Amino acid sequence: KKLRKHETHLEEYCQLTSIACKRQSEGGTGFKAKQLKLLEAKQVSQKTVDRAILRFIVQGLQSFSLVETPSFQDLIAELQPSSAVMSRTTVRRKIDSATSKMKECLKNEMKKVPYIATTTDCWTARRRSFIGVTAHWLNPCSFERRSAALACHQLRGSRTFDALAAVLTDIHAEYEISLKVVRTTTDNGSNFVKAFREYCDASDGEEEVEFMDVEAILEEDDGLQYQLPKHHRCACHVLNLVSTVYVDRANKTEAYKKLSRSAFSKCQALWNKASRSPQNAELIEKHCKLHLVQPNSTRWNSELLETKERDYVNVYFPADIGEYVTTMSPVVKSLNILQGEVNIHMGWLFPTITTLTTKLEKSRPSLRFCKPLVDALLEGLRKRYIKEHLPEHDEGLRSPDTTSTSSDEDDFFSNVKQMHSHEISKQLDGYLAATAEGVNTLAPYPAVRNL
Repeated sequence: KKLRKHETHLEEYCQLTSIACKRQSEGGTGFKAKQLKLLEAKQVSQKTVDRAILRFIVQGLQSFSLVETPSFQDLIAELQPSSAVMSRTTVRRKIDSATSKMKECLKNEMKKVPYIATTTDCWTARRRSFIGVTAHWLNPCSFERRSAALACHQLRGSRTFDALAAVLTDIHAEYEISLKVVRTTTDNGSNFVKAFREYCDASDGEEEVEFMDVEAILEEDDGLQYQLPKHHRCACHVLNLVSTVYVDRANKTEAYKKLSRSAFSKCQALWNKASRSPQNAELIEKHCKLHLVQPNSTRWNSELLETKERDYVNVYFPADIGEYVTTMSPVVKSLNILQGEVNIHMGWLFPTITTLTTKLEKSRPSLRFCKPLVDALLEGLRKRYIKEHLPEHDEGLRSPDTTSTSSDEDDFFSNVKQMHSHEISKQLDGYLAATAEGVNTLAPYPAVRNL
């Protein structure tokens, strides 16, 4: 009776149920149609796809031929069927264009600053030589440190001093910073040292009028075809030299030489055993519960880092190397401070070397075997840093006041002495209390400005 009264509703119900059954039998094609519309709404342009491909190749250091591999082309086709993949020639052209634009932007930014410092290094990889140059400057408004890689070129032929001078001169000229570079920092390699000694423009900026024969000057070959800025030796590399070359001089003491060679011959035997085969490394790891790392001969601190951990000291005979670890730990801390990437600057060098010298001299009386090691380190620090770079402070560091009773060994600078005069301290307090900002605020504080 009720069905006869609502026949129209019954027909509508039957139609809806039949449609639902049809969709289920066809596998839900109606829902797929809606999903396709959603994907079509999220399609990206060809330009966006090209930028993503270039970014992937450059940041991932991928080969240009990657775009021609079938797997990469299938990947792009699956993600964006309507997008095409660039050819290798197009990738090369676009990257060259982006490189030119980046160089122009970098030149424009460096034009705004009056002073620039550079760092240079040479290395060999896969039987090829390379040279890298980076530039560093301060933002004139925010005083934020900025850095940029200027070049990474392959060096062909011998890495002689004149070849290095030619490459550096060309790089400085390419970025139009030849007259702005105030210092170039390198390691202590003899080729770098000679290049800057021969071609450094050592003029102090003072103008002096002098009448000379122009014709004689033009005919004279003075060898100044290359112009390099003043040279600065890397402080970290100097400390590495102190920790290797001068530490070897401690072996002149027969007692220390005997103990040192005995201790490290045992360590070297374990390192050699672990490096010869995976089975030996697994056996050592099984019994010692640790993995031995082969120290790098070019980075002496890897040897200390390998032996200083408590578990490692137990493996490496604590009675033999305990004093060595205690003596060299402040040197490692100093090196880590000077190798900082963000906040480190030249103002850290003198306090770091001063504190290191103080710590070494304070530890000397309590040592039984490593006193020659401390003496060798102190000799290297005084010769490499104090006598060559800070001669006016040499006497002050020869007889430091070691009456401090600070026990905070974790804070490396807990024992730094007050070496500033009353006037300098007064200027520093005034500068720190000033609320104004900008370069002009340094005018009343010449001691701070000179830093």
